Amino acid sequence: MLKGLGALGDVGKMMKAAQEMKTKMEALQEELAAITVEGESGAGLVRATATAKGELTALAIDPSIFHADEKEMVEDLILAAIKDAQAKAQDRAQREMQKLTEGMGLPADMKLPF
Repeated sequence: MLKGLGALGDVGKMMKAAQEMKTKMEALQEELAAITVEGESGAGLVRATATAKGELTALAIDPSIFHADEKEMVEDLILAAIKDAQAKAQDRAQREMQKLTEGMGLPADMKLPF
């Protein structure tokens, strides 16, 4: 298409690659919103579910931990489960991004806006 135009052909290739990257990034964002991860604390007494984008979607608490004198422990378990889910979400998102960049021939450790 732009053959024989020298540097203009290279710019055309770069623009096409950028558009392809944009399309793939948009698809990945949709995929991350559909992927769920689960964090837990207290040996599963508290479970937090989040999307791979880090959005908390559910929280399950075993009723056996509800005692008025253990309020602080329950709060700590809830916070720990949420943090665990968020850490797993971030890890999953990074792995998915790494698959995308490797599939495009980019360095595996390349940081893209996310």
